[in-house]
Amino acid sequence: MSMRIKKNDTVKVIAGNYKGKMGRVLAVFPEQNRLIVEGVNLIKRHTRPSQRNQKGGIITKEAPIHISNVMFKCNRCNAVVKVATRKLEDGKKVRICKNCGEII
Repeated sequence: MSMRIKKNDTVKVIAGNYKGKMGRVLAVFPEQNRLIVEGVNLIKRHTRPSQRNQKGGIITKEAPIHISNVMFKCNRCNAVVKVATRKLEDGKKVRICKNCGEII
């Protein structure tokens, strides 16, 4: 299965504790069908002082969520939409918005 959402896309969370929250995709993990969204699914990590992190303490960071829990936000029609793929005449494969038909 191909991932239709890429890094730096704007998405809206449609399920889970962060339902309704919008954010930018920071990282995509296609083998696990997961992605990291900015400001969503925050976890606290307790770290011990080390050479790299002199202080240690509690660090808050984003954890991955399943791709089925987010939808792509189209900039042109300003709505959350499904993403389709289409081949152009020159053979290039592009992503398009299923609502307005705009090339993403």
